[in-house]
Amino acid sequence: MIHAFPCGTLPLDFVGTLRARRNEAPIEKLAVPGQLGAWFVEAGMLDAAPAADETDVAIAVELRESIYSLVAARLDGQPMPPRAIAEVNRHAAGLPVTLRLHGEGASRTGTVAQGLTALAREAVDMLGGDDAALLRECARPECTQVYLDRSRGHRREWCAMKTCGNRVKAASYRARQHSGDGKG
Repeated sequence: MIHAFPCGTLPLDFVGTLRARRNEAPIEKLAVPGQLGAWFVEAGMLDAAPAADETDVAIAVELRESIYSLVAARLDGQPMPPRAIAEVNRHAAGLPVTLRLHGEGASRTGTVAQGLTALAREAVDMLGGDDAALLRECARPECTQVYLDRSRGHRREWCAMKTCGNRVKAASYRARQHSGDGKG
C-alpha cells in the first residue's frame, strides 16, 4: 500500500496526498499515473486501477488543490474561493462510479473522471453540510492532514493516533526525559 488513509473521509485523505504541504519540499503522492490509479483502489472506490495518464494526474491534482483551498477557507472562517467552488462543482456533475451486483457480490468500476466525480460529490456534502464545522488540522507541526473531529467533546488533536499522536507523545516523553523532569 503506497497511500495512507488516516481520516476515514475520502476527500480529506485525497487532499493528504500532498504530504507536509507547508514544508520546503512537500511529498507528492500522486506524482505518476500509477499512483493515482492505486489511490482509487486502496481507497476502496474502485476494484481495479483505472487507466490514467499525465493529463489525468494534472486534473486530479487540480481538483485536490481546489478541495484543499475550500477546506482551508472553512478552517480559517473565510469565504470559500469561487474558482475552487466552480472546479469542485464541475467534477461533482460528472458520471458516477459504476456499481454492479452479481452472483459473487458487487463490483465498482470506472474511469479516473468517475472516481474524481465521487470525490467531488463527497467534498460537496462535507463542505456544504454540518460536517464543515468538524474540520480540524492535525496538531503535529510537520503534518498538514485535515480530518473531521467526530470525537466526544470535539477535542481530537491528531489526524491519526497511531502516527502523529504517537510521534507527538513520544517526542514529549523524550523531551521530559532529557530535561530530567521524568514526570509522565
